Amino acid sequence: MYGTGDAGVATGGLDTAVLQNRAATIAGMLGAIANERRLRLLCRLASAGEATVTELAGAAGLSASATSQHLGRMRDEAIVTFRREGRTLWYRVADPRIERLLATLQHLFCALPDNPRSKD
Repeated sequence: MYGTGDAGVATGGLDTAVLQNRAATIAGMLGAIANERRLRLLCRLASAGEATVTELAGAAGLSASATSQHLGRMRDEAIVTFRREGRTLWYRVADPRIERLLATLQHLFCALPDNPRSKD
């Protein structure tokens, strides 16, 4: 793991003081995406750019109601946002850091074919 210097800055470049100050916000965001269904919805949004509840529900194999509930939780954490077009809501990832996090997760857990924890 990382060691810390006198100013709370990790020797590996991680500023632990800033991380500690933002821990509650970060934990809320991670908690919101720490759900298989929400993670699948986010992956779909990241790849599609925008999608409706109906499109997301179909892609994730969920009901529209369940999809809306998952999207609501992620809206509460400012992970996703939407625009209204008539009666249709178009959802998208709200924070580019989430897209970077998803890319990192994909690199760490999906790009390695010999991953011993992989279920594939």
